[in-house]
Amino acid sequence: MDSEHWRAVVTAAQAGDRRALDELVAGWLPLVYNIVGRALNGHADVDDVVQETMLRAVDNLGSLRDPDSFRSWLVAIAMRQIRDRARRKTPDRLEEAAASDFAELTVLRLQLEGQRREVAEAVRWLDDEDRHLLSLWWLEVAGELTRRELAAAVGITRQHAAVRVQRMKERLETSRGIVRALDGACPGLREVTGRWDGRPDSVWRKRLARHIRGCGYCDGTREAVVPAERLLVGIALVPLPAGFTLSLALGGKTAAAATSVGWSAKLLGALTKPAVAMTAGATIVAGGAYVVTQPPDAPPPRAAATPTATATSMPPRPSAPPAATPKASPSATKEKTDPYGTVVDAVDRAPDPDARPAALPRRPESGITSTGGPKAVMQHRGDSVTLTGRGYVLVRWQISPKSRPGALVMPSWTGLKGRLFHVASGGSRRMDDPLPGAPNGYATGMGGPAIGYAVLPPGTQQMWQNEYFYLDGTVTLTQNERGCDYGLIVFPTNRDAVVEDIDAGPAQGAIRYGLVRDTGTNSAPVPQYLTRASPADPATVPQHSRV
Repeated sequence: MDSEHWRAVVTAAQAGDRRALDELVAGWLPLVYNIVGRALNGHADVDDVVQETMLRAVDNLGSLRDPDSFRSWLVAIAMRQIRDRARRKTPDRLEEAAASDFAELTVLRLQLEGQRREVAEAVRWLDDEDRHLLSLWWLEVAGELTRRELAAAVGITRQHAAVRVQRMKERLETSRGIVRALDGACPGLREVTGRWDGRPDSVWRKRLARHIRGCGYCDGTREAVVPAERLLVGIALVPLPAGFTLSLALGGKTAAAATSVGWSAKLLGALTKPAVAMTAGATIVAGGAYVVTQPPDAPPPRAAATPTATATSMPPRPSAPPAATPKASPSATKEKTDPYGTVVDAVDRAPDPDARPAALPRRPESGITSTGGPKAVMQHRGDSVTLTGRGYVLVRWQISPKSRPGALVMPSWTGLKGRLFHVASGGSRRMDDPLPGAPNGYATGMGGPAIGYAVLPPGTQQMWQNEYFYLDGTVTLTQNERGCDYGLIVFPTNRDAVVEDIDAGPAQGAIRYGLVRDTGTNSAPVPQYLTRASPADPATVPQHSRV
């Protein structure tokens, strides 16, 4: 987690910055969804509990004294909502079927195989209390939470948490053995399960565990079992499902009541006047913008509110008028004078810090869908996200030479169908800009003498904190980390958000203004390391691919 970034976002949201609030909710919604989804194993109440958690967090954001504690505070709210839901359960709801089994969702959406799949499926066999704890421990092992945050969320000491986690892990290992055994062909186990209705529960967990302990066939499957914590390291968050909805309306809260709990007038005005119509609670925060979604059987929406179209609550910023479209002619349709894919990024010098960017040409937008959801975090070699649609994409860089300096193997774009342009660079700085105060040994975003540097391949375009691309089609972006440690965060976004980013300059606390690269035509630069092929190793994509 980029703590400095999120501290600034929380502070801005508390001060009434709607864009910061959007980013805060969009950035942390997947974490809450994973905690609640795994704790309730996809029960029909998951959406309600996630919704209530986010509403309570937004409602009480002004009461948070330390922005650095936002994550642990949010997780504690989620766990309270989970416990409250458990207390409210009636006998009728105890038998209610899951809306979407979260174990199966984890396996399918993260494409888990082998023992990783086994761990995900073993969660079904845990009692509610263990499953609630595992929802936090899973994220702790995956690097999303700390043990201190886990203990605080459960409301116990770290020492007690260690004991609880150890006991839960023992029952999880027992459950993994059951999953392996049920996948086998033991005739004795088939006899034991003859009356089983197929629903995992604690009674059948104990019965099957007794059989496995006394069965030479089933017990033999325990060989070469990898500990669960080693399997969970590096597993990404399960992305939000396509039909997931989140309404950030005031939930019946009156303006007077909202003001009484400390909401700023600016924030109230933003929340009570969304830019898109809120129909049947179908407003979802995605990529820092509100998106109107439709149920599968709904009629096709208008262009202004398609399932993937994004619209911010901020008024459109002034921009250059769209370029005139030339009339079709035999010579123009051949594109001989302006073929796509011949202009490739080259190394350039940073512009003057006070040089404002050129106007960003306006390209058609219908929105981008991402297999990684509104915020795809890629921290390990081989992590990838597939983007589809027509619109803008933000790739945010996090380079960590302090963890491991050296040669940086660039990410690559593969399987391109359609067109992809590199349209702008922003985020207030180039990664090789000097950092004020040189925090944590960094002289620039690329490293420093005390920790070492990230070194780009010769001829590679120096990246900025935020790099923006325009896609019309589909493409896969893969993180190829070898050598220097780095991460990427990929957000679907929109033109207004791009313009707002690159227009923020030194006067607003940035090191420099952003840079517009888009020409508005096919001569706009395409990214380096781009290909229409789908190689087995994306890291082999050449720097100057022709598309």
